[in-house]
Amino acid sequence: MAIQLTADDAKLSLNAHVASKGAEIHAKYGPNLGWKELSLLLEDRTLVRYPCKIEFNAAPLKPGEFAHPVPNGDLPEDGFTLYIHPLFMMQLPQVPLLALYQLVVVNYGDFASSDDALTFGATALGLTDDEYYARLCEVIDPLCGCGIE
Repeated sequence: MAIQLTADDAKLSLNAHVASKGAEIHAKYGPNLGWKELSLLLEDRTLVRYPCKIEFNAAPLKPGEFAHPVPNGDLPEDGFTLYIHPLFMMQLPQVPLLALYQLVVVNYGDFASSDDALTFGATALGLTDDEYYARLCEVIDPLCGCGIE
């Protein structure tokens, strides 16, 4: 007899995988993931599936967005540019907090939800989802209020 998986089963499976990858980041790059560690993480294909570079540029961002990954070509293998609002250029210690939330899109595409992004970032930093959400809101609030995008 074949087992039928539901959409909810797939969501739970993805969230568990996201948490697992976040835990690997935490173990490899430490609880104090800073700018240097983020740079190393972006080169680590075991944890960031496709090439990804950061550019501080608000032009590709929608109003209220603090960051967003944009594909560099038609294939994920072409890599991504993670655009981060220039406001954060002078706040480099906060950039990993922002980048982790967006890296689920690089790794999992549109299948990843905002819950997956919270789980990924929180686990990578050794926080609960609620703690990560609160820290993220504190950082991005001057830009857009906390309707995380």
